[in-house]
This record gives sequence, structure tokens and C-alpha cells, in this order.
Amino acid sequence: MKALSFKIPKTGESSFSVQIDEGPHFYDRLHLHPELQITLIQQSHGTLFVGDSISTFRPGDLFIIGPNIPHALKNDRLFYENKNLKAKSISIYFSEKAFGDTFFQLPELSKINDFLRKAQKGLRVLGNENHGIKQKVLQIASQKGFDRLLTLFSILQDLANHKQKEKLSRISFSAESHELQNEKISQIFQFVMDNYHRPIKLEEAAEIANLSVSAFCRYFKLRTRSTFSRFLNEIRISTACKQLIETEYSVSEICYQVGFNNISNFNRQFKIITGYTPTQYHSKHRN
Repeated sequence: MKALSFKIPKTGESSFSVQIDEGPHFYDRLHLHPELQITLIQQSHGTLFVGDSISTFRPGDLFIIGPNIPHALKNDRLFYENKNLKAKSISIYFSEKAFGDTFFQLPELSKINDFLRKAQKGLRVLGNENHGIKQKVLQIASQKGFDRLLTLFSILQDLANHKQKEKLSRISFSAESHELQNEKISQIFQFVMDNYHRPIKLEEAAEIANLSVSAFCRYFKLRTRSTFSRFLNEIRISTACKQLIETEYSVSEICYQVGFNNISNFNRQFKIITGYTPTQYHSKHRN
């Protein structure tokens, strides 16, 4: 299924956008846009896809999603089944170039500039000290004009100074990348997200990209700095980690649910990617 290249609507009244999303569930298809995105989850929970990472989200979570990174917020199944449940978030979208090509290179903005470089692959903001940042994200939604601009820079400065941040994706995309190329790699990502639970042949992925197998391998490695098999295993193991924490399935059940066809390979790949065996990971995160 094709990932969408989103155009974030702007008005003539602002150089950046603040958007409140509210409904039965969030938009759940993989998509990308050239703006950096700061999102505060207010209601609902589910799974966050950012680049090649899979993690959970819940109320109070604060994320930064870098420009041109394929991402999606997929609510848990009950949000699709129970119409009384609601999903709500506030997101800030902005482009560095909206303020001029060299604006963030000013000496006074060096910390923010460094933060923006680190945010290219996506970040999760951790720690109890982020309460003030969340309050400013809530505040900016009701502001206009100069007050809104000041709050944006205050949020960016707070994020730059905040110590507890967790990297999300290993993969980043150049802002100069051609939109068509970003869409192609996003289609591959979406294909993997939709089918990782079953055996995937390299020929299938190559066909999605409309390339020969050898050309596809070169293309994928160039674009992601990872082999396709490594990427597929990381998606499967990320999903397995979520299952180990949130469900009561056994290790062998999870192994087959996420697309591995034998337990020994699953255990080996799990240890390579996480540094733990599945049993060790379960014990570490469930206690």
C-alpha cells in the first residue's frame, strides 16, 4: 500500500502550523512530510511507527518526528471497535527554512540547531521534568501571532536543554531527497509493516520498488544504510518486544506471530538486535 506524502496546511497568519487531531482513532497509514513534527498525545494508546522503529504510545507521551521520516500512529484495536473511545493529540509542524536558510545558525540558537540535527531520526522525550514542555505545547494551541512564535522557540529551547531523550529510528532522510524517492522507500516500509508477520521474499519487496533484486538491494542499502533482511528482522524483533511486554503469549508463540519460522533463529536475532534473550527481555521489562 502506498505511503502518502503529506502537505501540511498553513495559513497566511503563521509561519508554522499547530494541529489538533481528535476522533475515534488517529490516521494510521504510513506517511511523511518535510516539516519537523512535535506531537503530544492527550488521549488514547497504541503503536508508534517512526522509520524503522516500533514502540508504544499513551497519554502524556511527547515525540519529535524528523522531516521526511515515514511514520504512523496506529491505535489499539479497541479504538476501532468502541465508538465511545477517543484519540486526541496536539502537533506542531514547522520547517527550519520558514525562518530563513541561515536563521538557526545564529550563535544564540546553537543549542536549538544542535537539537534539530539530533531530531532528524525522531526522538521520544522522557522524564518527569518534561511537564513544563507539555504545558507549553497545550498553551500554543490557543495562541496567535507573536505570542505563538515566542512559545515555539521556548519549546525548542526546552527540548534542546532536556537531557532525557530516546532516539527512535536508525534511518533518516535528507531534506533534499526527491519526493518520489521518499515515496518509494515509504511504500517498501508500508509493505513490510503490513506483511512482516509472514515469510517475505526479496523478490516481493523488489517488485514493490519496481526494481530487479540486485538493484533493489543496492537501492535499499544506499537509502537506509541497512540491508533489507536486517531491516525486516528489526521490525519483527521490535514487534516481538512489544508483545513480550504487553501480552501473555509465550516466546515460541511470539516467534511465529512476528514472522520467524524457527525459534533458534528468532532467539539469535533477538539477542543480536536487543542484547538480551527474549526471556531476559521479558524479565527486565515486566518486573
